[in-house]
Amino acid sequence: MYQTLTFYHSTVRWLLLASLIYGIFRAFKGYYSKSGFTKSDNAVRHWTATISHIQLVIGITLYSQSPIVKYFWTNFKEAVHDIEIAFFGLIHIVLMLIAIIFITIGSALAKRKQTDNEKFKTMLVWFSISLLIIFLAIPWPFSPLANRPYLR
Repeated sequence: MYQTLTFYHSTVRWLLLASLIYGIFRAFKGYYSKSGFTKSDNAVRHWTATISHIQLVIGITLYSQSPIVKYFWTNFKEAVHDIEIAFFGLIHIVLMLIAIIFITIGSALAKRKQTDNEKFKTMLVWFSISLLIIFLAIPWPFSPLANRPYLR
């Protein structure tokens, strides 16, 4: 089960990143061109939040099954000093939770804004901050904190 969850978590990551980048692109384009907030823009907003929630569920399930996380919480005093174990035990999940909370807030606020320009601006700000946090929290192959392959 752990290997399957790891595969899905790694795969859905790319879907979430693509959706988030596309949402930011549409928000940027719409905001600066002063265009109308279309059904397609709303669908991108909605699906980006939905994909992030799916990733969150997979991630929390993976977190509860991870031998690294179990070791981290069992041997906290020693494990907290190992950056890679601390990354997966605490840093990764906290940053990702914050990022998904920001995506959710941005999506909900954009949905409720009165003008199209406010909707685009809200999406642009909240989704961009989320993307930055996610980029920091992903264990990229080149990350000094913890590294994993692009696909597992």
